[in-house]
Amino acid sequence: MQGAVAALLRDALMPNLVQTLEGGPALVHGGPFANIAQGANSVLATKLALATSDYAVTEAGFGFDLGAEKFFDIVCGYGGFAPRVVVLVATVRALKMHGGVKRRDLEAADVEAVLRGRENLEKHLESIGRFGVRPVVAINRFAGDSDGELDAIQAICADSGVPVAVCDGFADGGAGAAELAEVVAAEVDASAAEGEPHFQPLYEWDAPVRDKIEAIATNIYGAAAVDYLPRAKADLLAIERHGFAALPICIGKTQSSLSDNPRLLGRPKDFSVTVREVLIAAGAGFLVPLTGEILRMPGLPPEPSALAIDIDDDGTITGLR
Repeated sequence: MQGAVAALLRDALMPNLVQTLEGGPALVHGGPFANIAQGANSVLATKLALATSDYAVTEAGFGFDLGAEKFFDIVCGYGGFAPRVVVLVATVRALKMHGGVKRRDLEAADVEAVLRGRENLEKHLESIGRFGVRPVVAINRFAGDSDGELDAIQAICADSGVPVAVCDGFADGGAGAAELAEVVAAEVDASAAEGEPHFQPLYEWDAPVRDKIEAIATNIYGAAAVDYLPRAKADLLAIERHGFAALPICIGKTQSSLSDNPRLLGRPKDFSVTVREVLIAAGAGFLVPLTGEILRMPGLPPEPSALAIDIDDDGTITGLR
């Protein structure tokens, strides 16, 4: 396995500059799943983007409760970033699911289901406010979305006083996202006109580990309590003993619900988050509480391809297939 790791690290400190189909520059560097890791590109890539452009946009995957919270509380701490605007992506399909519609029935227009799912969107907007960052909602349009459903989401945003734009980037490329870009740029400029960003993390890194976990679970997920299984309690004692308690928190949690139960949709209330163990990711620089039944890695075959990968003395990577 050391050969595979060496192959990965050979060019690891070189962000990949690529271009979109329309020639726009983009930096691709890192980005593991936000349900089990930090879910963001590297600090180096973001700093390079900030140094070479007027506006830098970075993706934090898997919902505000996972990707964005981790970007704010982990990545911004290490990178010294203070974001001014959050683009919260919403879809008609997602709100209908949170409004109780089965996946097989999502193609049918259902404005009432969109409105029933509004609590999930409103919770994410509420969470954004806890970090002092301006929100913008981007509605990713699907081909089957009705005008009434799109109007319903825009009405929800209007009720919350949040700027919103329908995004047709998948269908029309850059032109389909132009309105969203203009709204975001206007919000960034308005924030800049106020002076320093109002961004603030959810917790201080030197707070007790339990306090940091519970700050996320109660404030961002909406949990009533956090339960710790015996293994997790033992892990917390080991973390204190080995001097890792001041690391930030990277919770492993399902992306399908605000809770740790993927079946609890909408805005669940009066639930507990169960932490079954807490891992130390010393190299990455964070602690990983695993909640519910989340798996950190999908199944691998008996002989993973990584076992055949190596790197020669001259730097040539071998064994790729």
